[in-house]
Amino acid sequence: MQLTEIHQLALAAGLGFLVGLQREVAHPQIAGARTFTLIALFGALLGIVSNQLEGGIVVAGLLAITALLAVANWIKAQAGEPDPGMTTEIAVLVVFLVGVLLARGHLAAALVSAGGAAVLLQWKEPVHAFAERLRPSELRAGTRLVLIALVILPVLPNRTFGPYDVLNPFEIWWMVVLIVGISLVAYLAHHLLSQRVGTVLAGVLGGLISSTATTVGYSRRARETPTLTPLAAVVLIIASSVVFVRVLIEIAIVAPATLTTTAPPLVAMAAWMAVVSYGALLRLPRRAHVADDHDPPTDLRAAIVFGLLYAAVLFAVAAAREHFGDRGLYAVAVLSGLTDMDAITLSTAQLMASERIDHDLGWRLILVGALSNLVFKGGVVAVLGPRRLLARMALLFGLTLAGGLALLLWWPVG
Repeated sequence: MQLTEIHQLALAAGLGFLVGLQREVAHPQIAGARTFTLIALFGALLGIVSNQLEGGIVVAGLLAITALLAVANWIKAQAGEPDPGMTTEIAVLVVFLVGVLLARGHLAAALVSAGGAAVLLQWKEPVHAFAERLRPSELRAGTRLVLIALVILPVLPNRTFGPYDVLNPFEIWWMVVLIVGISLVAYLAHHLLSQRVGTVLAGVLGGLISSTATTVGYSRRARETPTLTPLAAVVLIIASSVVFVRVLIEIAIVAPATLTTTAPPLVAMAAWMAVVSYGALLRLPRRAHVADDHDPPTDLRAAIVFGLLYAAVLFAVAAAREHFGDRGLYAVAVLSGLTDMDAITLSTAQLMASERIDHDLGWRLILVGALSNLVFKGGVVAVLGPRRLLARMALLFGLTLAGGLALLLWWPVG
């Protein structure tokens, strides 16, 4: 996979930040996230420049800058000043190479590097505060995401195998990376805002992390504490509404060319669910309490299971299309939606992008999967939650199902 200079710099900065964050949590007195990120940027810039210039010229400049920095630090040490850290020194080296890039016509790379370094230097306090709030489980989650995205993904073959020519190991695992990344970002946002998170935000982030996991958690909580039933109902309907936002994000990444035809009906469905959610929110007591009950969503076993599920759905959709026509695809969508919305969404988006199925059929399959997923979550509430919560969700999910069926029946065929 060929990376542009911008991608190389972004990847280097991300890896440097990750390592620096771990060092800052473990040994904050040595070098932290900002310093490591700047060092990574420095290395990437040096690599880019060495491909364009004579290495001796760049090395000579770097040695001169390094010597000046060493002398300045020696003078400070003799004066008894405390060690200021390495951030300034590394920033100087980054800025030096940014100047070299500008001189060689690499305007975009220079602007990204300089702007990123400036923002990073300005964000000293927020970065330190973020590192202090990280829990060991969250740090492990970030490390697992790196394993999933930067260790496993690059070594997978990027070609199709098997019948129907749809099983590509690289693309299948890329979908795993996409889902884990979206869920982890939402999880971190939920954790960082947990002390002031409101009902609406809890539902939104719960839907982005996993609406099914949110349904399980709040159903159990409502059974243990019946007074939380109204709150649980609102969080669950909002989380189920945000599923369509997640669906649109996934389509935009995997099959952006299909958005003009697939987005309008899905946005209409999301709007209808927003109306239903707002009606439920109006009946909620203002002092309802929301707690943080999510685990970091980067478990490697869960990622492998999702990858296998996605591959199975992709294969099943292709097989059903081949042998049973469109009716077979709807059966696959129903069965897939019972367990996971992401698999049917991504597999359908992939098939639309490759023009194996038309766009009108694609959004209908995704919507059928979403409605099937609602039925499954209703069953979760029935098994794990109290009867009062089931009664509320039966009404809210019933209105949602009615709106979805209306769209399937009356939305004009493209």
